[in-house]
Amino acid sequence: MRMSLVIRWQTAAALLILFCSLSASAATPKGDWLLLPERVWTADGDAAHVGWAVLVHDGMIAAVGPVASIHAPTDARRIDMPGATLTPGLTDLHSHLFLHPYNETLWNDQVLTEPQDYRTLEAAVHAKATLLAGFTTLRDLGTEGAGYADVSVKRAIEEGLIPGPRLFVATRAIVATASYGPGPRGFRPDIALPGGAQEVSGVDAAMAAVREQAARGADWIKIYGDYRVGPDGTTAPTFTPAELKALVDTAHQIGRPVAVHAASDAGVRMAVEAGVDSVEHGYGASEATFKLLKQHGTAYEPTLTAVEATAEYFEHYVPGQSEPTERMREARHAFRTALKLSVTIGNGSDVGVFRHGDNWREPAAMVADGMTPVQALHAATDVAAKILRQSQHFGRIAPGLAADLAAFAGDPSTQITALQHPVFVMKAGLPYRTPDHIP
Repeated sequence: MRMSLVIRWQTAAALLILFCSLSASAATPKGDWLLLPERVWTADGDAAHVGWAVLVHDGMIAAVGPVASIHAPTDARRIDMPGATLTPGLTDLHSHLFLHPYNETLWNDQVLTEPQDYRTLEAAVHAKATLLAGFTTLRDLGTEGAGYADVSVKRAIEEGLIPGPRLFVATRAIVATASYGPGPRGFRPDIALPGGAQEVSGVDAAMAAVREQAARGADWIKIYGDYRVGPDGTTAPTFTPAELKALVDTAHQIGRPVAVHAASDAGVRMAVEAGVDSVEHGYGASEATFKLLKQHGTAYEPTLTAVEATAEYFEHYVPGQSEPTERMREARHAFRTALKLSVTIGNGSDVGVFRHGDNWREPAAMVADGMTPVQALHAATDVAAKILRQSQHFGRIAPGLAADLAAFAGDPSTQITALQHPVFVMKAGLPYRTPDHIP
């Protein structure tokens, strides 16, 4: 544990050096770039196009098509990527930049013992790792006790102080009183514990929390619709229908979509009936409830990797050797049910539970549990952009969209594990990773 702490302090020191070195690159003119991979997967269809190129001008995609059809300026900077497939930059719809794997430090200990300043530095390191992995957009669903620090990380990225993906943040998240950690179960009742999210009870307090978080900078409102509050820690809904409806209606009135953590069938059903925009986890949802998601057009993020990671940490699961745990089988069944019913499935991993930069594990898990590689790619690109209401800005390779791009050795549209091997990353027309330079 002491060695782990030393390594993490060294990481923070390296980050400070990184901040200084980035100021010059952030000011680099975007200009023209001619990208020449072996193939281009645009997300407008399923097939990758061999022999295509992409022209980028001042941060935007200017042209895409066969190499002979692209007329690049003579001073365009050329990047050759033999053997690689260029895709839209990937999106992870369920992340926690302020967390790191629980086999390093348990969740309670992160929230109770790690200073917010230190956690913010960690979040910046995590943001860089995510971007270099080819994920150019994140929806970060709660700072888990770090207040509104995600708003500052988002600003630092947007202003070029640190490298990172486009962030859509939820700030503190909202939970029912005494339903989320740390504690209160297991702790002395006379101790005032910091919370992992903002606690509310009653319709008025629920509405006030939504308004406060939105005013502080939340792009999405994150709600914990159920949690382990039942007898013996069983999962059960935490809000009344009236409270949940007030949360959702207030958010929608001020233009914020709502993501709901819900793992039980009752919790998922209540969330969908309240009008939420996306359901996270949904492990215990029934086929009838997934039909309700389909009927309402509610998106679903399965977070399969989080279940596998916690099985590794706490249930002695060994990937490739052990049989899936009961929770893994439950999550797989829910995912396959949603897939069968054509529910809108976005790529959301719950990264932070596992290592930042390993976000590729979620598309790989979705393929292992029944998706085709190209379906998983869509879930992480154009489908994710649609869920974020950003289809007119990114998510495909098409003229007029932001030049958020990534290239991988091999072809992830046929072999999803190619996502493990990024060779090029560009966000808003600025390259952060190239075949001959890995920061």
